[in-house]
Amino acid sequence: MDPEVSVLFHCAHWRGLQDSQVGVEFSERYNRKSDSALERHISEVWTERLSKEPWLFNGAKFRLHSFFLVSPNHQPSTYSSHAPSEPSLEGVGEGDALRDHSDLRNGLPKTENNDVKRNSTGITLQVSPANEDRECKGSAAEHDCEPILVLRLGLTSYKEYLGTNWSCHAAELRQRGQAEFKDPLALLAQPLGVGAILCTSDDQVVFIRRSQKVAEAGGLLDIPGGHPEPKAVCESLGETVSEEQITMVMIQQRPAAVVSELFFSVSAEIRDEVNVPLRFLGTPILLGVALNHTSAGRPSAEFFVRCSLTSKEVQELYWKGGAEANESTDVVFLSRTEVLQLNSSSPLWSEMCPSAKGAVLLYQTVKPGRTDSTTQVHTR
Repeated sequence: MDPEVSVLFHCAHWRGLQDSQVGVEFSERYNRKSDSALERHISEVWTERLSKEPWLFNGAKFRLHSFFLVSPNHQPSTYSSHAPSEPSLEGVGEGDALRDHSDLRNGLPKTENNDVKRNSTGITLQVSPANEDRECKGSAAEHDCEPILVLRLGLTSYKEYLGTNWSCHAAELRQRGQAEFKDPLALLAQPLGVGAILCTSDDQVVFIRRSQKVAEAGGLLDIPGGHPEPKAVCESLGETVSEEQITMVMIQQRPAAVVSELFFSVSAEIRDEVNVPLRFLGTPILLGVALNHTSAGRPSAEFFVRCSLTSKEVQELYWKGGAEANESTDVVFLSRTEVLQLNSSSPLWSEMCPSAKGAVLLYQTVKPGRTDSTTQVHTR
């Protein structure tokens, strides 16, 4: 549909996933590969960018390596859900996962349990539970029939992102990754972003016009978004550290805190960019992950968030200014119907940045219901 963006996977089968249905594996195995020449290049790019944009900040980020799906009753021993009551089953191997995404990421889909479709912008995965002939037609609350998505995450940084995904040598790094590791993404930072399709009580979807002073996609229409922060996870665990001091060990033993940050961060971005207090935001629902091909396939987890305020009330709050008001210059509303009908031939499509396009594609695919919860998001 659009060469700038594609859908890595979507959760349409379940109308989106809640935080209790998402887990993480957090390991050094999922970090970026490197060598001395690449590290020098990253440092050179960073030094040059700082000379032009001294306000840039090198924060730690989570790196998305891959993902897989498992049944709640067949979880790998390293899996941990956000929900504290979720059972943890020992001794269950990855062979019980519905799909190891490393096959898909390298363009070699093999599993028959998922509907894999190819198009001009890449491969879209319709993640579906195995054993479709099972009796899963009852209430959605029937736990045995609910899927569990597990994200494999490592650590990276904004500096590494600028020196790899955003580097003029990104295509070369992809070729090297494929040749040396059989993985075109092995040398790339691949920081996981988040974004939100924010829908008001009068069914208006909120977009913001990016400032010309931001690092990417200045002047284009975007959705509220940013990144889950490893530092926030450390702080939630009682660790006081600088960005440079964050290590895998600090986070590895509490993967549930990472899931919490993933879902909370998207609500925090709405609060800071649109100036909507958390108490007016519903529980974020994960729609899937989209890839931004203008930055070598950078991934972003996109969510649906219901707001209990009207579009007029949101507009009034926006113009009062939030913590990150300098990142945008205007707020724009499109009706739910208009968003569902957007495509590459729509005049507005060319005004949208890749992250917004990816979120719209996921929203159109998943179509989260109008009756989604507006449960208050609790601060930590």
